[in-house]
Amino acid sequence: MCGIVGIFSSEDVNQQIYDSLLLLQHRGQDSTGIATMEGSTFHIHKAKGQVSSAYRTRDMRNLVGTIGLGHVRYATKGSAESFEEAQPFYVNAPYGIVLIHNGNLTNTRALEKQLFNVDKRHTNSSSDTEMLLNVLATELHEKIHNQELEPNLIFDAVKTLHKRIEGSYAAIALISGHGLLAFRDPFGIRPLVIGKRISSAKKNEWMIASESLVLENNDYEIVRDVSPGEAVFISDNGEFFSKQCSDNPQLFPCSFEYVYLARPDSIMNGISVYKARLKMGDFLAETIKTKIKTGDIDVVMPIPDSSRPAAMQVARQLGIEYREGFFKNRYVGRTFIMPGQQKRKKSVRQKLNAMSDEFKNKNILIVDDSIVRGTTSKEIVNMAKLAGANKVFFTSAAPPVRFPHVYGINMPNRDELIAHNRSISQIADKLEIDQLVYQSVDNLRKSIVDDSLVKDLEMCCFTGSYVTGTVNAEYLNWIEREYKS
Repeated sequence: MCGIVGIFSSEDVNQQIYDSLLLLQHRGQDSTGIATMEGSTFHIHKAKGQVSSAYRTRDMRNLVGTIGLGHVRYATKGSAESFEEAQPFYVNAPYGIVLIHNGNLTNTRALEKQLFNVDKRHTNSSSDTEMLLNVLATELHEKIHNQELEPNLIFDAVKTLHKRIEGSYAAIALISGHGLLAFRDPFGIRPLVIGKRISSAKKNEWMIASESLVLENNDYEIVRDVSPGEAVFISDNGEFFSKQCSDNPQLFPCSFEYVYLARPDSIMNGISVYKARLKMGDFLAETIKTKIKTGDIDVVMPIPDSSRPAAMQVARQLGIEYREGFFKNRYVGRTFIMPGQQKRKKSVRQKLNAMSDEFKNKNILIVDDSIVRGTTSKEIVNMAKLAGANKVFFTSAAPPVRFPHVYGINMPNRDELIAHNRSISQIADKLEIDQLVYQSVDNLRKSIVDDSLVKDLEMCCFTGSYVTGTVNAEYLNWIEREYKS
């Protein structure tokens, strides 16, 4: 999972991109990068860490140009500590291309051999984004021959790219001297939204980003989502072109975007994240009624922030008082996307503090958005008990995470998933919870897709079913070995 944004403007885009990346910071905290295009010249700055500390005044002054893109990274491939993995990536031919990417490619072993033996291209990192860029560059070079570059040739290159690439990818690229390209995998797993506004000079300006809140914050009107398999190209004079480049596009957006990853004020694939989380709470409340004697519950409490909408609805549906018992330190990053169990565990205590007045001598029903590794959950339960809670009931607005996620979320190791090969009662014992209740898969699906045009979701971490059809047991074993090594 990463955050990406691309902008075509009538003025320099450096500040717009910086502001947009601040809004996308929740999607990645390992590194960040901005590239701008001034005529046919690229200006690029990349740095480890968060946006607010990565760009100095001199860096921003050097990022000249009216077309540009930006990225925040959460490591799902390669090392979180490696600067070489920071995006964007650059190749000098054809024309010169820089590219950013959100997602995970699942056929990198085959691609690595193809790029070296067939395409005769060199990659300097283990990043699948660099592979994606080189495949795009190869296919674009094959299509142009001695012709002038025009949109249909670019779309033909993306069409061939779709046939070579497997996995999830929402990507934005700059082609030197020509314009901005964006495309989405044929299953639409990772989000990508198009926005438009009219400049003071009455010219069209465009923004493409991972989440709609970025568009709205910059006063762009939401036009639509990039469709699965579609490519859009914005020329250097602002003309907008689009084409479906997949033979069989199908929309399966990632369910975990709505559970946890996206900000609640975003709309993706026509679905409000906030409303989906409210519905999760409604369905979860119905399940809780069948599992717990609600008369035994004194208060309902969220784990801030992403579980708050669900917790509010649980309290409302059960007719139980809603209270905020955990205070969040907003200067600590999201623990789920921190690399390494030890760092996550340490950050839980730095991030949350239990206010004893809200816990003392009470039976607490805690609502969290999900339980992945259990690191955060166990610390939270312990904090509640130390603060004086009599009993701690724990509920998850998402189903048990039992299977690896391979499409852009860092869950490749089954042994790290607390629900893998464990029953609900075994998980409760492991987390030292008095009673544990999970959302069902069907209810999560209904929470997100009901009243929308989306028919189904990518839910591999809950179901073990991989929508691309190319992920098998051998691949899962390989990726797990790679993760451990």
